[in-house]
Amino acid sequence: MLYLELNEKNILIAAEQLSAGKLVAFPTETVYGLGCDAFNKAALAKVFEVKKRPRFDPLIIHIAALDTLEKLVDFSRLTQKAKHRLTILSRALWPGPLTLILPKLQIVPDIATGGLDTVAVRFPAHDGAIRLIKESSGAVAAPSANPFGYLSPTRAEHVREQLGVDVDIILDGGAADIGVESTVLDISAVSPRILRPGGLPRETVEAFIGPLQVEQVHSDETVNSPGQLKSHYAPRKDLYLHNSSEMRRLPFFPDDAYLFFERSSFKTFIENNKISTEIDNTNFFILSAEGDTREAAVRLFDTLHTIDALPVSNIHAERAPESGLGAAINDRLSRARAQARNVNK
Repeated sequence: MLYLELNEKNILIAAEQLSAGKLVAFPTETVYGLGCDAFNKAALAKVFEVKKRPRFDPLIIHIAALDTLEKLVDFSRLTQKAKHRLTILSRALWPGPLTLILPKLQIVPDIATGGLDTVAVRFPAHDGAIRLIKESSGAVAAPSANPFGYLSPTRAEHVREQLGVDVDIILDGGAADIGVESTVLDISAVSPRILRPGGLPRETVEAFIGPLQVEQVHSDETVNSPGQLKSHYAPRKDLYLHNSSEMRRLPFFPDDAYLFFERSSFKTFIENNKISTEIDNTNFFILSAEGDTREAAVRLFDTLHTIDALPVSNIHAERAPESGLGAAINDRLSRARAQARNVNK
């Protein structure tokens, strides 16, 4: 495994390896991806093997130019309304944290799409990722660079710790700017649907194409797009999710960790439990002091990685407001949580 700084020389090295069927972990604006040539069936199989990902769970194919869609998408199966939506969204919101579900051409390997007749496509807003994709095949399949079901990586060291030598090259481009995966949108339906909340707020998409439905997560057996499995994004520790009022009333247990969305909830929790100082206990974490969902999203997975490395028994996390990126934060926390237990022990 080569661990390389993200620069022009190393991007060219990594692109050559991608073209040769190797696996390259690389940064995007959302999280780090585990990339391979989207048309190389053997490399695609290796991605599933390394991640221990179910074969029915499709991958997202990353592009670096809009004309690459012609190699992936069967436009004849899109309605005029869907074509219009695609034109609007691709021009306004790509590059960006938006994945579109589109009818696929037969040339796209079935293993990349989980056997579905659709393909998930994204144009990332990250200069290094774009350069890497352009210098390789122009289409790179890249799920998050972590073992299936576990916390997504927002730093190169997360990839190294979780996947290690199973990856041929890891490109270190620093921390991800957004910190949660892309929003997944199906524009083919009569009523367009968000299949996974993510780094692009629902309100932003609706400003361009009107009201959207939000589909609930599936069981752990069937999906129709990436990122829909019910159990996902989980730390090794048991995580319990609480609304704001519940979080503030929780009892304090020294062997548990507490993840607050904002400082006001933390202060109330401290007061209710008569904890003398805020700095004596290292098991308290705040995603955004002022309650900003963008800041909280950036810090979410990074903070969960930190907590998961601590000698704590459980994680108690506070829900975010549903506006902005709060929906994506709550989606990830909901799928990471343990079965409900009595937190009063």
